[in-house]
Amino acid sequence: MIIAYRDIRPATAEARVDLNLIKVFVAIYETRSLTVAGERLFVTQSAVSQSLARLREQLDDVLFERTGRGMRPTPLADALFPSFREALMAIERTLETVHGFDPATSERTFRLALSELGEIGWMPAIFTALHDEAPHARVEVIHLDSGSVVDLLSRGNVDLAITPLDLAGDFARTPIKREKYVAVQAASGSAAQRMTLEQYRTAPRVTVASDSGAHLLEAAHRQIDDLPDAIMSVQHFATLPPLLVRNPDLIAAIPETIAAGWASSWPITAGPLPFEMEPIALDIYRRATTQHAGALDWFSDVVSRTVATSGADFEMIRGEGRHPATRQCSIVVGKHLRRPVPLQLQARRCHWGVQVDQRPLWVANQDGSVPPRHRCRLLDDIELVTEH
Repeated sequence: MIIAYRDIRPATAEARVDLNLIKVFVAIYETRSLTVAGERLFVTQSAVSQSLARLREQLDDVLFERTGRGMRPTPLADALFPSFREALMAIERTLETVHGFDPATSERTFRLALSELGEIGWMPAIFTALHDEAPHARVEVIHLDSGSVVDLLSRGNVDLAITPLDLAGDFARTPIKREKYVAVQAASGSAAQRMTLEQYRTAPRVTVASDSGAHLLEAAHRQIDDLPDAIMSVQHFATLPPLLVRNPDLIAAIPETIAAGWASSWPITAGPLPFEMEPIALDIYRRATTQHAGALDWFSDVVSRTVATSGADFEMIRGEGRHPATRQCSIVVGKHLRRPVPLQLQARRCHWGVQVDQRPLWVANQDGSVPPRHRCRLLDDIELVTEH
């Protein structure tokens, strides 16, 4: 007698999970939301729920549990996600080699998380590079918040983030530069260029709350015995130049690149910190989500290349000219331009100004800063004090 056995067990779950269900799984895992997953996949929440129900049945696991903060993955979902994500990205990149991502015709919106300084220093060059290759694409800058940037990258709400923070998570990262900090003070102050540790300890100090390298500065400060707390904290770096100029005893520690830019247009001096501080290392982080891998590759390449080669232009946080009251300029009388002469100018509302032709005079405030597009008429507002 010959007995034949036939395996009547159902096919394995893995063999029956189709690609669309894997896409739904990855979208839910990355967004922690059925609604947002549906928006990403251009389907209704009901369709996402039905797909999740099929996955739960086939994998014999609840996969995601509803909580007050969204859909929490189970241990099995955590184990499956890396392989599912890698498979989807490989498939998408393969398909894009056929259809291709064409930046010249793309109308996609790219999102970049930057600090205040990153936006000022790099965004002009980044936008120019992106617009040259993708003239129809949009760029949205998202405020870099240390408390939310990991979540934004994980969910795909931003494509890239440039930060010195060591972010937790499975993100690809590219180092772009290292930056040291220096001490800055008004040029009329006494200590910035060769500041001693005792001078740093006793001088009134201002910090910047939005400084993405503040954690490293704070770590260095903790190594200094009896260092008092800063007497002031401001939200933005742009506040510092006029604040320092008006308060010559006040000091701050800021990135060297910024100090160099300010020194060219503000009466500010900079010098080495009188203590050890680790330079900040800036990295570009890529989102961990799988959608539009080809577009992300292109965007990441352009931003990385631009930041690495263009440098940062922090002179934009500046006055329109130097602070000293004596400046080479010309006087306009009617339609005639007199010979250029050195003048010391005094204005009723302003401290000094420069006139180079018959256009209105650009002027500076008492602290040396220049109000945006603020102009004084030459004959009405400027009095000739001395000519020499």
